[in-house]
Order: sequence, then C-alpha cells, then structure tokens
Amino acid sequence: MESILILLFVIGYLSITLEHPLKLDKTVPALLMAALMWALLAIGFHNGWFSVVDGYGNVFNINSGDIHQQEHGFEGLLLHHIGKVAEILIFLIGAMTIVELIDLHRGFDVLKDMVKTKSKIRLLWITGIVGFILSAVIDNLTATIVLISLLRKLIHNREERIWYASLIIIATNAGGAWSPIGDVTTTMLWIAKKVTAGGLSEYIIVPAILCFVVPYALASRMKIFKGEIEVNEKTHEERERLLSSKTMLWLGLGAIVFVPIFKTITHLPPYVGMMLSLAVVWLVSEYIHPEVNFDKSKKHLYSANKALSKIEISSILFFLGILMSVAALESLVFGSINGVEVGTLRYAAESISNAIPNMDIVVVLLGALSAVIDNVPLVAASMGMYTYELDHPIWHFIAYSAGTGGSMLIIGSAAGVAAMGMEKIDFIWYLKKITWLAFAGFIVGAMAFLFIEHYIR
Repeated sequence: MESILILLFVIGYLSITLEHPLKLDKTVPALLMAALMWALLAIGFHNGWFSVVDGYGNVFNINSGDIHQQEHGFEGLLLHHIGKVAEILIFLIGAMTIVELIDLHRGFDVLKDMVKTKSKIRLLWITGIVGFILSAVIDNLTATIVLISLLRKLIHNREERIWYASLIIIATNAGGAWSPIGDVTTTMLWIAKKVTAGGLSEYIIVPAILCFVVPYALASRMKIFKGEIEVNEKTHEERERLLSSKTMLWLGLGAIVFVPIFKTITHLPPYVGMMLSLAVVWLVSEYIHPEVNFDKSKKHLYSANKALSKIEISSILFFLGILMSVAALESLVFGSINGVEVGTLRYAAESISNAIPNMDIVVVLLGALSAVIDNVPLVAASMGMYTYELDHPIWHFIAYSAGTGGSMLIIGSAAGVAAMGMEKIDFIWYLKKITWLAFAGFIVGAMAFLFIEHYIR
C-alpha cells in the first residue's frame, strides 16, 4: 500500500512537471494528488495497513493501543498539516492583495517613470538592480512582471527586449533568495521556523549579489548591449497619473517590509503581521482619492475587492495541493532508522545521505533539479526530510539553491514562466543564450556561500 501512495505522488509530480506538453493547469494534478493521497492514507490507516507519524515522532497505528486515541492522533496529524499550510496561504493571499492594490493605483508607474536612460548597458544594470531589490520586497514574480511591462514601453525591438527580460529573470530570482518575503520557498522556510529573516539575509545576501552580478557583468560585454536605445518620450502620457500612486506604492511596500519586524517584536507567526499590514493598506485605499474631483462611482475601480478578484487563486490552490501531498508523504511510515519508525521523506533523506555523504553536493544538485522541477515541492520535501536546527547553514543553502537554480531554464521558476508568457521567449533560445549566464552566476554564488560557511561563519 505504501508503494501505491508513493506512485500517486510520482504520477502527480510528473503531471505538474509536464504542464505545458499536457496543456493542463498544474493546479488540477496538485489538488487531485493531495486528495487521493490523503484518502488512501486514511483508508490504509483505519484498516491497519500502515502507520503514520507526526512532527514530534509520535507513531499512530489503529492496531496498537486505544482505537479512539489512535484515531484522534490521525485527526490531529491532518489538522496540524492543514494548519501549517494555511499559514503560508494566508500570508501569500495578503501579500498578493497588497501588490494588486498598489497596481490598481498605478503605484508601479512611479518606478517606471524613474527610468529615463538611453544607454543599453545602463538600462541593463538599472533594470537588474531594481529587479534585485524589488523582488526582495514584494516577490520575484511580481517584480519580473513590473519590469517587463517597463521594458515594453522603453524598447520597441522585441529581439533586444527578450535579452533584457531574460536577464531580469536571473536578477529577480537572485533578489528573492535572500529575503523571507522574496520567494515562496523562502517564505515557506521562514514560516516553518527553519530560518530567521536576519539569518537568511545575512548569509545569502553576498551569494545572491554574486549570482546577479556575474551574469550581468558577462552580458555587459556582449554586442547586443552596446550603443543606445530610442526611448519613447510619450511613454508617460499613455495613462493619466493618479494622485494616490506614490502613497500606495510606498505604503504597500512599507507594509510588506513591516511583517518581519512585527514577527520579531511579537513572536507571532508571519501571517498575523501580514493580516495587520493588509488591513492598514486596505483601510487607506478606502479613503484615499486617486483622482482630482474623485467621483465615488469610480471607487470600485480602486477597491480591495477588485484587488482580491485579480489575485491568482489557482496559484494558491496549487500550493495547497502540493504542500498537502508532501505532508502525506511526510506522515506515512515507510521504514525505520536506528530502530525508530520514520516517515517516507525522512527515510529518503537517510538513503540519500548514505549514497551521497556530502550535503553540500546534495543541495547543489537540488538547485540544478529546481531548473526542471518546481522548487516549491522540492523545498517542501526537504523540510520534511531534514531535521536541522533553526538557521542551520543547510537551510540557508537550500534557500539559495532552490531560489536561484531555477534561472538556468526558463521553465524553472515562476518569474521565468511569466516572462516566457509575456514575451513569448523560446525555450531553446533561452537554453542557448541565457542558461550559461545563469549557471555561471549560480555556481559562483554557491562557491561564495560554501566559502563563507566553512571559513568565515
């Protein structure tokens, strides 16, 4: 029976990976996989076919001890996992809503208006630096979308524009890796108390900077980035400026940045701080006047309700499905280590450690794998596999590798997929032109991390 449950996970995982060839939204197999795995887990448990283990090492089996106590243990296990997943989802919904509120008030246009250079190299570095910083504050996906929208206004030649867009993927993924709110994977590690905001930033900032700077330095020497571009001077007249743009931009970004501070002060989970931040931004959006002589009949155009309608619920449901699927694998007892029964993922971790004793190599391979397979389930699985303490170097290295390794293929990250969709970037073109740049940045950053870990930390 254990094999059937693992087979379900493998089939579901392959379906997610082959999303584009199958022309099937990855949310569908993720939800199916989660529901079927927990259904099988429940049936198997109640029939005494296998045992389950919780996060504290307590093993439950219907055939051992009081039946009601064992059933209560299983129910508590399910509630524990759905609770941990809910923390992540509430956090993401709050962050997404704030970002959409900023966008409704055209807050990101403020950033776009700041870029007025005609130099190709200068534009390359400006967009890269903005992407690196912005992705750490909001998230790498949103930062990518904002900057590609900017490029569309500044660069009319598509062949030139896709070079900039591709390098922005590298910059935003690198920027998101050192921030607890910059990428879904870092958020997961932070909420799960594997890393702290300070520890993540302190030990990953230098590798992340190198991961961004090295590809950009190499690209700066390319012919494509020589000379000047023609900036469309009418760009800023395309849309009417709103009075609320600056206020909502700085308030929204400040509210998101406040979340780690709130957690440090109160020691409450991050989603509570995000609830407070969303409430404040929502409150301001209700009373602020976006236009001169603002007509209340237009209020719905800038409301939080509209922002909520624009967030990607399919992404939220995908995270729900994949995280609950991984939780099922984590809960299923598959074997024992030193006579102690452990879950499937913990057993898999022990098997990998026996095959590859060096964890640094394992994590680098994880980074390479994240270019092919979604990094969310990879990180979720690693959280269930390893039991290192808070802010252990391995957790920081996993955050770096999973966050930046996806840049090596355009399908390897949410930022890459977004850029691919917006600019119709060809997979093979990216593989030939950009992959080596991303790989160079990833390896240099990884070497820097290992040097800091072994010789400075």
